Amino acid sequence: MTAPRHGRRIAAAIGTLSIAALTVSACSAPGDEAEGGGSDDPIVIGISLPLTGDFSEPGKGVERGYEAWRDIVNENGGLLGRQVELKILDDQSNADRVVSDYESLIAQDGVDLVFGPFSTRLVVPSARVAQEYGMLFVEPAGAAEEVFEQGFDNLFYAAPAIANDHYNNLADYLLALPEEERPETVAVAAMDDPFAQGTAYGLRDKLEEGGVEVVVNEVYPPNTTDFSTIAAKIAQSDADMVIGGTQYQDAVNLIIALQQLNYQPELAAFSTAPTNPEFAAAIGGATEGILAPTGYSPKSQFPSNIEFVEKYTEMHGNPPSEDEANAYTTGQVVAAAVEAVGCAEQGECQQELIDWLRENEVDTVVGPLSWDETGKPTGAHLIQQWIDGEILIVLPDDVKEADFLFPKPTW
Repeated sequence: MTAPRHGRRIAAAIGTLSIAALTVSACSAPGDEAEGGGSDDPIVIGISLPLTGDFSEPGKGVERGYEAWRDIVNENGGLLGRQVELKILDDQSNADRVVSDYESLIAQDGVDLVFGPFSTRLVVPSARVAQEYGMLFVEPAGAAEEVFEQGFDNLFYAAPAIANDHYNNLADYLLALPEEERPETVAVAAMDDPFAQGTAYGLRDKLEEGGVEVVVNEVYPPNTTDFSTIAAKIAQSDADMVIGGTQYQDAVNLIIALQQLNYQPELAAFSTAPTNPEFAAAIGGATEGILAPTGYSPKSQFPSNIEFVEKYTEMHGNPPSEDEANAYTTGQVVAAAVEAVGCAEQGECQQELIDWLRENEVDTVVGPLSWDETGKPTGAHLIQQWIDGEILIVLPDDVKEADFLFPKPTW
């Protein structure tokens, strides 16, 4: 951390009260309290999520994370002394629907703030709506490179790294092995989705540049359920490693199809799915050695994460996973800006929130976050692996919970 950024963090931490004292002059004129709602009115946050359709499984996880953030914030006194309400709509995993949802939330319902949806496919069109209305747009799941090539000046991704960089620690590890120990061939199957392809292709390209031969490179539509043809190609290639650019159900279906063909790779990496609580049961418990990148661990000792894990577990009976954590982080990022600037409503306040986040670092459950001018975070993802029935951090070495398992056991 550079000295100027460290100074900004200290100033943000100790200056909140003095900034809040300027709220009236910064965000409203005297006697104009109604513009942003009365001091006792709730702060209403508009959200559209894929609660049905292709992205419903992670979409519901994001919903749980947002609701946990709301409950914990309200228990602690709310934002600016006001309670928080969430207005959540179901976009049905449809890009046209998500556009109309955010237009309705902002223009008709007059929500004070908005949070982003799940999936790059939904983040890009909804961020465009938010920008047209001058709204801050912090999002938990638009990690594909293309999100940050749109010219958005209102967007911030609430996670440590973008999709193409998720597997950097794994690629570095494998390419540092002696040549005779590295995988020689790799098979890739990716959903036709910017996030899924970004995670898979980021790793594929780095391995290929390092001399690993790509022997299968398949793309499938998001609604694919029959993976027999793709699995047959992978099995016939006998690739040393398989990479799945996946969400959830597609990963489950692909793994089951590969199991049925008795294809046994030395390494298997699937984005998103292995961190889902239902994953192990869905593939019959044959998880040993499967890898996934993650921007979050419930075991992390960041102060706010300890509270989050404890209270989330009380609510749901199990600790949060990455989708819930990224949603919670989204709330933390917006809350930090709101408390620092001292306002939360449509209008000039939104630009003040955006400007504050451009210049400051925010402590979250996934660690400290800061962003470049495109809204891209400047951190790195962890690599997790299923070992002895648990998914544990294995890379990088300085934070690992277990040693990297290679080659993987049979599934």
